[in-house]
Amino acid sequence: MIENLPNWINLVFLLTVGITIVMFYFANGRKRSLLLGIIAWSVLQSILALQGFYQNTNTFPPRFAFVLVPIAIFIVLGLLPRYRNEVLKHRHLAASTFLHTVRVPVEIVLYLLFTYKMIPELMTFEGRNFDIAAGLTAPVIGLLILTKKANNTLLIAWNGIALCLVSFIMLNGILSAELPFQQFGFEQPNRAILYFPFILLPAVIVPIVIYTHLTDLILLVQQRKTGQQKLR
Repeated sequence: MIENLPNWINLVFLLTVGITIVMFYFANGRKRSLLLGIIAWSVLQSILALQGFYQNTNTFPPRFAFVLVPIAIFIVLGLLPRYRNEVLKHRHLAASTFLHTVRVPVEIVLYLLFTYKMIPELMTFEGRNFDIAAGLTAPVIGLLILTKKANNTLLIAWNGIALCLVSFIMLNGILSAELPFQQFGFEQPNRAILYFPFILLPAVIVPIVIYTHLTDLILLVQQRKTGQQKLR
């Protein structure tokens, strides 16, 4: 864990991770296998970070690849029709939209980490990170879905923009970390993601957010093609 960082910041972030996992679980038909898989992955990454595995940044290939490569594989596999259709069959669109509200506490934690010199300013809402806009608008969009006032075009546009926002800051976060391909933040690198519990941001929260956007977009496009207007 990060020395001299107040414990309450760690607790707020861990609570955010827990809420993200639970909301993803409810948005996808309460599948126990999905929940157990995410928890197991979270525990594995937490143990590695606690043991300092990711803090050695001089290896090649970088040890952080053990986060990025499995996540990329999981997302690609999850988008294949065989698995994607099973997920979308149980997708609760309002719940998956409300899930993105967790991006607000994430942004607050990132700002606090910046004040403790653990991430560069560019990763905060005072820098290049505009992802908080998706978190602030998520409850509004979710309520529009529940009240049946959201149309297909609005939801596709919102998910598309929000996906771009999270993808942009994810790329900046990786390129500002102390890794062989670092491009930004040399004066104050992104060190936080190499420590527990913040390893769970790239390992759990960001993949869940990205996968939810991608699958919601697929669902919405399918509904548009079939003329289906039912949103839930």
